[in-house]
Amino acid sequence: MDPIVRVELSMFRFEVKGLALPSHGAAGVGNLAARKDATLPARRWAARIETRDGAHGGYVTHWVGTPSSFAQAAMLAPHLLGRDPDAREAIWQDLKREVRAYDHMGHGPLDIALWDLAGRRRGVSVARLLGGFRSRLPTYASTYHGQDEPGGLDSPAAFADYAASCRAQGFAGFKIHGWHDGNVAREIATIHAVRQAVGDGYPLMIDPACELRTWMDALAVGRACDDAGFFWYEDPYRDSGVAPEGHKRLRERLRTPLLVCEHVRGIESKAAFVLAGGGDLIHADPEYDMGITGAMKIAAFCQALGIDLQYHACGPAHRAVMAATPNTHFYELALVGPDMPNVVPPVYACGYSDQASAVAADGTVPVPDGPGLGVDYDWDFIAHNCEQHAVFALS
Repeated sequence: MDPIVRVELSMFRFEVKGLALPSHGAAGVGNLAARKDATLPARRWAARIETRDGAHGGYVTHWVGTPSSFAQAAMLAPHLLGRDPDAREAIWQDLKREVRAYDHMGHGPLDIALWDLAGRRRGVSVARLLGGFRSRLPTYASTYHGQDEPGGLDSPAAFADYAASCRAQGFAGFKIHGWHDGNVAREIATIHAVRQAVGDGYPLMIDPACELRTWMDALAVGRACDDAGFFWYEDPYRDSGVAPEGHKRLRERLRTPLLVCEHVRGIESKAAFVLAGGGDLIHADPEYDMGITGAMKIAAFCQALGIDLQYHACGPAHRAVMAATPNTHFYELALVGPDMPNVVPPVYACGYSDQASAVAADGTVPVPDGPGLGVDYDWDFIAHNCEQHAVFALS
């Protein structure tokens, strides 16, 4: 096999209309507000791997595409040079060790790009390489957080109206990301307003994103989920989603299943969390959890225990792993809201989309079936808008 001879990392910018930073002006996961006539500057990064015979694979980040993960990927990229690109397990183990002192968030995109390379060389999709058996994925609407300024999701009633709209559009389920202030009464009001708006039986979920201040707050909101018949309850309070004992004690008092481990990296730590009794379902993410290789290990662990998992967020790699995972339920279209586009880079030259309009009337999105990840990237757009470029090559 021709070895890897070049790795390129490109941080690029783009703009998203209709969104803005909140009043405190700090960006973060979900910290955005709907604002008419505003334009949000956004950044993501791309990885591209090339072998001696000219074959290449690539991946453009979604949620993990931060300056922090870009720097970590730059630490890892030199370790790919000269390696057999099909030796993904050996590479995975080496990169995992290399960033053992960090959070591993720069690892995933490199592994995903290696899978894209493998599929492109063979003329088959990554989903097929993984044994994928689904061609379409039931999809839920995963909302932006509530905002205090007018517009978007600015009240429990606004969440309720948007949930009804998503159900009418065909979404297979709906997830609330609540309020940044951790106001328990407002969280509970939103839970009940949304259930009333969509009726009984429609899958509803809530992710406070660790905003609730205390374990007792988490218990109160969880009991509201029980009353409203929610499908799952996710990362509720300020332990940052990493305390198995606290979540075990919640599970003992709630009927609603707990979805955990979005912020717990890798198979070993997630396994320990579950075996300690900390959750009912596991979150995995090919970006966050060291790539497609890491995500599939987590899926197999959950299957061995007979429990379900969910893949966090969206993207072509997420669709590929979900296509091959039997013990999962929904694809997460994250994040969306009324007149609030998903902050996905406009780099797809093939019609691929993670906007709400991409969801079909039956509530599904397709699994790309072209070579590799099944998407074509607009590398000219990336190059034209590049703000930071790192190249690692064999001399």
